Amino acid sequence: MSDPKSLKDLAAEIDVLVREYSARAHAVNGPAGQSAASFVPGKTPVPYAGRVFTGDEVAAAVRTTLDFWLTLGPEGAAFEQELASTLGVAHSVAVNSGSSANLLAFSALTSPKLPKSRRIRPGDEVITCAAGFPTTVAPIVQNGAIPVFIDSDPATGNARAEMLEEAFVPGKTKAVMMAHTLGNPFNLEAVVSFCKRHELWLIEDNCDALGSRYTLPGKQSRLTGSFGDLSTQSFYPPHHITMGEGGAVNIVSHPPLKTIVESFRDWGRDCWCESGKDNTCGKRFEWKQGDLPKGYDHKYIYSHLGYNLKPLDIQAAIGRVQLRRLPEFTEARRANWSTLREGLSDLGEFFEFMAPTSGSIPSWFGFMLLVKKTAPFTAVELSRRLDERKVGNRRLFGGNLVRQPAFMELKRDNPAALRVVGDLAGADELMNRALFVGVYPGLTRPMLDYVVEILHDVTR
Repeated sequence: MSDPKSLKDLAAEIDVLVREYSARAHAVNGPAGQSAASFVPGKTPVPYAGRVFTGDEVAAAVRTTLDFWLTLGPEGAAFEQELASTLGVAHSVAVNSGSSANLLAFSALTSPKLPKSRRIRPGDEVITCAAGFPTTVAPIVQNGAIPVFIDSDPATGNARAEMLEEAFVPGKTKAVMMAHTLGNPFNLEAVVSFCKRHELWLIEDNCDALGSRYTLPGKQSRLTGSFGDLSTQSFYPPHHITMGEGGAVNIVSHPPLKTIVESFRDWGRDCWCESGKDNTCGKRFEWKQGDLPKGYDHKYIYSHLGYNLKPLDIQAAIGRVQLRRLPEFTEARRANWSTLREGLSDLGEFFEFMAPTSGSIPSWFGFMLLVKKTAPFTAVELSRRLDERKVGNRRLFGGNLVRQPAFMELKRDNPAALRVVGDLAGADELMNRALFVGVYPGLTRPMLDYVVEILHDVTR
C-alpha cells in the first residue's frame, strides 16, 4: 500500500485542478476576456463593468479556504500592508464594502479620542458634492452632522471648488467629504488648500478612482486617495479591483486614526490586538476605564459605539492578486476611454464629453456622455436605446442627491438636517443629461467598436 499523500502534495494537486477548472469555466472573465470570435454584436451583452480575473484569484481563494482561517487574518494583514504601500499612505484598514469604508472614515472623526476642537459633533457641518453616490453623504447624516451640498461642474462631474468658501461657516464647518467622479479627480489643489487654510478634515471617496493620479503645483504626481486625512476604497465587482464585496479605509499620514478606525470596525472595542492575538498592550488586566472595575479584560472594553465590518480572509487573498493587476487594469481603462473618445469625436453635435481635471491622469471608471439640450433625444431615451442593443450603461449614480426621496424626506422631517448652497443647476444637468458606458479591462476592441457603432446609429 502506497503512503498517503502529504497535505502539501494534496494542496498542490488541488491548485492544479482549480486552475484548470478556472481556465475552462471563467475564460470570459479574463482581461479583455471574450475573443473577437465569441463576441456576437447585438447578441452578446457589452457590460458597463464586471469582474476581471484569472485562475490566480480562484486558486488564492481556494488555498485560503483550505487553511480555514475564514475571518480576517494573515491574508488581510498582508493585503492592508500592500494596499498602503501601493497608495503611499501610512495605513490601510480592510472592511467589507466601500460604503462601510465611508461610514467608518467619517465615524472615526467623531471619536472622543480626537482633540475637542477637531472632533465632529452632531450639528456640525460637512461640505460635500450634490451629484454622486448616496453613501458618500449618508455617513454624515447617520452621525448627526449636516451635509452642505455645493454644486457640480457638468464638464468634470466633480464639485465646483470655487463654491467652498461660500459654503464655509467658521466654527461650524468641520470637514469636506467628496468623491472623484468616475475616476476623474476633483480639484485637489483647491480642496486641499481650502482644508488646510481652515483646519478641516478631508475625506477622499476614492472608490471609483483607484489608480488615478494628480499633481499639485511644484510637487510630484501622486495617486488619489493619498491627499486627504482619510480616503476610502471599494472592491465591489464593477470597481478597479475586486474582492467580491470589500473595501478599505486609508489613513494617509496621521497614525492615531488607524486605531480609531479599527475600533469602529471591530465592535467599538478599545483593544487593538490583531485577530487571534491577546495582550498586545502587555497590560490586558490592568486597565481602568469608564466605571468598569480595575483590571477588566481589555478585550471587552468599548471606547466607541462601533460595528462589525470586517471582510473575510478569503476576500483579502483575492484582493492581493487583484492588487498586483492594478497597473495593467489602469492602463486598459485609460486605453479603452481613449478609444471611445476618439471613436465618438464626431458626435459633438449630440454630446458633451467629460474633461479630465487639470493636473490629473484619471483611471477611468466609465465614459460619460452628457446629452446636449439640443439633441433630438433625451438621456432616458438614449439609455433605453443602448439597453435594447445590449450596450450596458448607467446614469451618474444618484444624480442630484437632494432630489432623491431619502433626502427629500430627511428635509421634510427636519429642514435643518441639510443645507444647500446655490441652485445646484450643474447637479441637475448631470441628473437629467448624463449617462456612462463601460471602459473596464474585460472589454475587447470589437466590443468597444460596437459601442461606437451603436452610438452613431442611435443618433441618426
